[in-house]
Amino acid sequence: MENLSFVQASVTYLADMQEKPVNYVYRPPDGTPVRNTKTTREPRRIYNARALSAAPSLDAQGFALCRRCTAVVDFYDEAEVRKVYFPEVERLVMEATGAARVVAFDYNVRCAVMAERHENSAQTPIKFAHNDYTLRSGPQRVRDLMGAEAESLLKKRFAVINVWRPIRGPVEESPLAVCDARSMVQQDFVETDLKYRDRAGEVYSIAFNPNHRWFYYPEMRRDEALLLKCYDSAEDGRARFTAHTAFVDPTSSPNSAPRESIEVRTLVFFGSKN
Repeated sequence: MENLSFVQASVTYLADMQEKPVNYVYRPPDGTPVRNTKTTREPRRIYNARALSAAPSLDAQGFALCRRCTAVVDFYDEAEVRKVYFPEVERLVMEATGAARVVAFDYNVRCAVMAERHENSAQTPIKFAHNDYTLRSGPQRVRDLMGAEAESLLKKRFAVINVWRPIRGPVEESPLAVCDARSMVQQDFVETDLKYRDRAGEVYSIAFNPNHRWFYYPEMRRDEALLLKCYDSAEDGRARFTAHTAFVDPTSSPNSAPRESIEVRTLVFFGSKN
């Protein structure tokens, strides 16, 4: 490890469980808990990725920072996000990966204060180490979204990449931490059910491993986007998943503005040469 600056913070992991973890995304039936997960908080060093001598990459560490301005005026306007931002994200991911085709299909905006007030459909930052797709749910998302094309697309390499951007910057509260994929093993990823009203999904919760190396980009700005690889069908040694979590930065001022961010999920399809 290079001699990097860091903050000492707690990362919330999944604790050992006998049953499969389950989270309900809607109000479950009476008597059923919203989640059955048990957690453990582990003190970790979260290193300043800006100080690395070589910039992290999607295929090595599983994440990459890009500088890219946006023409979006209001990220809380769903029509503008889909009309203006989705095409921007698709171009960004295509340029960053060399993909043949990119399809932006879903997004979330996050702000704890707005979420408490039920404003702008905002959600709270997730302070729990996780990855958005699994070996099963990655291909299933292609089948869910791509219709008759799905099976032919699944015959070639594809990925799911999230694009995370501050809506306002710099980010001072609840920054995003990402784990170097090279410091993880498959056993760290624990299949977790997501229950929707109309379907079931699956994500990975992350079990603690003392070898994990966590990074963040301090004070991210609106003209920066962090790409996270949440699934890759390639089994050739490159990063396939990227654990990530919001965390409490002990260096943040108590008066820091609440974090506002947007994440867009994309399906990324490669040609035969990729």
